[in-house]
Amino acid sequence: MQRSDITGQRLVAIVLLGCVLFNYPVLSLFSKPGALLGIPHLYLYIFIVWALLIGLTAYVIERRG
Repeated sequence: MQRSDITGQRLVAIVLLGCVLFNYPVLSLFSKPGALLGIPHLYLYIFIVWALLIGLTAYVIERRG
């Protein structure tokens, strides 16, 4: 398999992971009253997952063969 094929498959896997992590059942786990360091749990979860997906995407694209 060529490098671009594997990279494309990994990027699709990251998109699917993002769809799962931003879907209702998972988001409802963090939609509770309360805050950590003054930030509501849901907002903190969304920001962390968003940053994680960006980091994974950058890692997959910039990775050397």
